[in-house]
Amino acid sequence: MTSHAPFHGPPLLERLTNQLAEQGFEDPRTAALDILQSRGQAKADGTLTPAGAKRDALGAEGRALDRAATRTGRPASDFKYNKATNAATLKKKTWGS
Repeated sequence: MTSHAPFHGPPLLERLTNQLAEQGFEDPRTAALDILQSRGQAKADGTLTPAGAKRDALGAEGRALDRAATRTGRPASDFKYNKATNAATLKKKTWGS
């Protein structure tokens, strides 16, 4: 894996850049920017669009909960966030809730 200097920018772009670097992308910043542009969340210069700023404001936990809710059609409140895996899973049901 190629070593890259840390990138600093909007947290959404920075986090995706770091995730792609960990996956071994040759140019993780360019790949991250391409992904965010295709989603309408970033401009070519790396600044966030209004949609990107809204997504960025959610933070990692909020984005994971939103992904799970969107995927299943359930409310985000039905899920709990796991910081170690950056994923949301269904909360355990308890009687009476």
